[in-house]
This record gives sequence, structure tokens and C-alpha cells, in this order.
Amino acid sequence: MSIHSKVTQWGNVSRFCVERLGDYSELLSIEASRMRTRLMREIIALVALAVAGLFTLSFVCIAIIATFWATPYFIHVVWAVAGAWLVLSIVALVIFQMQRPVWSLDALQEEIRNDLNTVKEALK
Repeated sequence: MSIHSKVTQWGNVSRFCVERLGDYSELLSIEASRMRTRLMREIIALVALAVAGLFTLSFVCIAIIATFWATPYFIHVVWAVAGAWLVLSIVALVIFQMQRPVWSLDALQEEIRNDLNTVKEALK
């Protein structure tokens, strides 16, 4: 291959890459918008679930304690309820730490991967 053909080839590849930068930025903004929308929906749903779940569990715990109010087992039941909440909190913490965050820019990654393959083929 001559120097002129190599320079032409690299010029074509660089023009291709420069043209794709605008597409990447547009795709990145679309992906970020999707992620933001999905994240907000998930956060709102999780907050609603957490509030409803905590109110439900609180009233169940109050009902259990009230059931044993005038019995000799009252103190035992109160500490059992507190212990159950402690165990539940520890389990939730362990599960939370085991999960990996999911941040996905699949469309952008796929486009970059395809363009890199195109550039590799053009430089052969």
C-alpha cells in the first residue's frame, strides 16, 4: 500500500469518526433521558412501597403488643417484636449490599461497538 492510500484511508476513517460524534451525543442524551425517567419511576414506586410497608408492619406490631398488654408475656413480646425488626433490618442491609447497581447505556455501547468494528474493517 502506498502512503497516499494510507493517508486517504485514515482520512476517511477520521471523517467517519467525526461525523459519528454528533450521533453519539444525541444518543447519549436520549439514553440519559430514558434512564432518568426509569429511575424516577422506580424511586417513586419504592418510596410508596416502603411507606405502605412500614405503616402496615408498624400497625401489626402495635396490634401484637396490644394483644399481650395485660399478660405476663408482655415484656417478652415487646422484645421479640424489637428483635424481629432488628433481624429484618440486618437482612435488608445484607441484601442491599449484595446487589449491584444497574446503569445501562446499551444503545450507546452497541453503536460504539459497531462503529469500532467498521473502523477496524476500514483499516484492514
